[in-house]
Amino acid sequence: MFSHLREDLACVFQRDPAARTTWEVITCYPGFHALTLHRFSHWLWGLRLRWLGRFVSHFTRWLTGIEIHPGASIGHRVFIDHGMGVVIGETAVIGDDCTLYHGVTLGGTSWNKGKRHPTLQQGVVIGAGAKVLGPIVIGAGAKIGSNAVVVRDVKPGATAVGIPARVIESVKDQVREDKAEKLGFSAYAVTRNEDDPLAQAIHGLLDHAVETDRRIERLLHYIERAGVSVEDDMATANKFDPNYLSKIVD
Repeated sequence: MFSHLREDLACVFQRDPAARTTWEVITCYPGFHALTLHRFSHWLWGLRLRWLGRFVSHFTRWLTGIEIHPGASIGHRVFIDHGMGVVIGETAVIGDDCTLYHGVTLGGTSWNKGKRHPTLQQGVVIGAGAKVLGPIVIGAGAKIGSNAVVVRDVKPGATAVGIPARVIESVKDQVREDKAEKLGFSAYAVTRNEDDPLAQAIHGLLDHAVETDRRIERLLHYIERAGVSVEDDMATANKFDPNYLSKIVD
C-alpha cells in the first residue's frame, strides 16, 4: 500500500509542473485521492464486500468528482490530472504509467455481463473529454486526443483523434500534427473528412506551413553552401503566437 502511495506521489511530480510540495499533492489533488480510495474499494470488492466497496466508491465520487467502479483494475503510477468528470467502468483495465485528463470516460456499449469496458495498456495518454467505449484495447504508448470518441482498437504507439476517432497513419497527417505541436496548437477532434469549413481552413494552414518550412529549409541549405551565414537573420524567426489560433477557434 505504501509503495503505491510513493509511486502515485512521484508520478504527480513527473507529469504535473504545477505540483510544488508533497503536502500540496496529498491535500489538494483529487486524482491522488481518487486512486488511493479506489485501491481500498477494490480490495473490499475482491473480498466480496460488494456494497461496502460501492459505498466507498460513491463517497469518492462525492469527494473528488471522479467515479471509479470498485471492480476496475488500475496499475502502478497512473495519473489522473484535474479529474473532474472522469468515469471508469467496472471491467475497465488500466495499465501502468497511464495518464487520464478531466472528463475522460472509459465506458461500455452493452448491457451484457462480462468484459464491456476498455483495456489501456502501459503508458497510454487520454486527452480531456475523450470517450473510450466498449471492450476495446488501446495499445501501449498510444495517445487519444481531447474529445475523441474511440470505439475501435488502437495500435501501440498510435495517435487517435476525432469523432469517431481515426488513427493518424499517413505521413501527411503525422507531419501536420507534428507541425501543430511545434506551433503550440493541436487541432484535436478536427478531422479532414468533416464538412466544417473551419476544420478545413485549419488543416489548410497547417499544410501550407509545413510546405513553406520545407522550401525555406531548402533555400537556407543552398545559401549556406554558397558561404553566406544566415544565423543572425534567423535569430528573429519563428515568433509565432500560439494564442492566435486559440482565438480563431474560440
